[in-house]
Amino acid sequence: MRFDTVLLSRDAEGLFWMARYLERVENLARLIDVTQSFESPGYETQAWFGLIQINADEKNFEARGFSPDALHVKRFYLLDKGNPTSIPANIEDARTNARTLRPLMSTEMWRQINVFHRFVGRITAEDLEGDSLSRVCTALKDGVQSHTGITEGTLYRDQGWYFYHLGRVIERADQTTRMLDIKYTIILPREGEAKRVAELTQWNAVLRAGAGYHAFKRHARAVFSAEDVVDFLLRDPSSPRSVLLSVRRAEAYLEDLRRIYGLSRANEPMEVAEYLREILTERPTGHILATGLHEYLDVVQIHLQRLAAAIGRAFFRDWRPDDDLLPADVLGGGTSSQSQSQGSAPLKNPDLRSGGKAEALA
Repeated sequence: MRFDTVLLSRDAEGLFWMARYLERVENLARLIDVTQSFESPGYETQAWFGLIQINADEKNFEARGFSPDALHVKRFYLLDKGNPTSIPANIEDARTNARTLRPLMSTEMWRQINVFHRFVGRITAEDLEGDSLSRVCTALKDGVQSHTGITEGTLYRDQGWYFYHLGRVIERADQTTRMLDIKYTIILPREGEAKRVAELTQWNAVLRAGAGYHAFKRHARAVFSAEDVVDFLLRDPSSPRSVLLSVRRAEAYLEDLRRIYGLSRANEPMEVAEYLREILTERPTGHILATGLHEYLDVVQIHLQRLAAAIGRAFFRDWRPDDDLLPADVLGGGTSSQSQSQGSAPLKNPDLRSGGKAEALA
């Protein structure tokens, strides 16, 4: 027997953003852990400020009175609840969405996210140094992975499951491009012995931040190059955090929503995802590095934002783009993180079936 379940637009939006917020927690925990482990002597401030740049938080960081050193960056992301891109803020936003989704979630999912939320709230300034920080980052990564495992094992496979995974893979691709852009820029200017040390250590750090170190070493040459690392993170068809795999998965989820559930509004985001896949595969990696990786990644990030915007327009309640998605900023290459709009009013019982009220959404 097949149950034709109805998914409200606000629930689709909540699942999409809950996944994105939790993915951010894991990615940020990885970056903090790797930055501490692979600090280069003389480049500590540059390395830690790189986290601020990855999240486009320069203005917010300065406005809140922090200075660009390790201690303040760690406080900004691990303790500052007023910083919307911090780990406490992201887990709070994820739990807020989970609360509205309680009827759709298993008891195990709800219990785990509450336990995780309490753990994040107990992080103190004493936890930000040395081995304590590494243990905290490991616990944060484990917490998100526990959520992922419980979700895979207990979340019902209806439309909601697809929106959850759409949020997850879009956020993952976005974070990979941001991390690669900033880390590559930090490593690139060095010459001579400093460059050799960077190639031996910092590219390993980049791979670990992208959760791809061991997988990369299985396939890489003994003496690998920057081109090898960039190609792996952008285009490897099997690496869970490669941008290309994430985009292909987004295409597959959208196709299933259209084919299985008759959601014809998936057409627009599918076209954006297809075009993004072409951008990722049309030019050799060596050519991209020669002509400008930063500019190329800007284009990829803009189209990831457009993909999220297309999904929002197609399916979510009274959806409005954030400031970073306005045409002037998109054309200017802005890469600030997207966040869930808090000002949109829910529609009355919009469902996502073909021919239902979702088809009338503007």
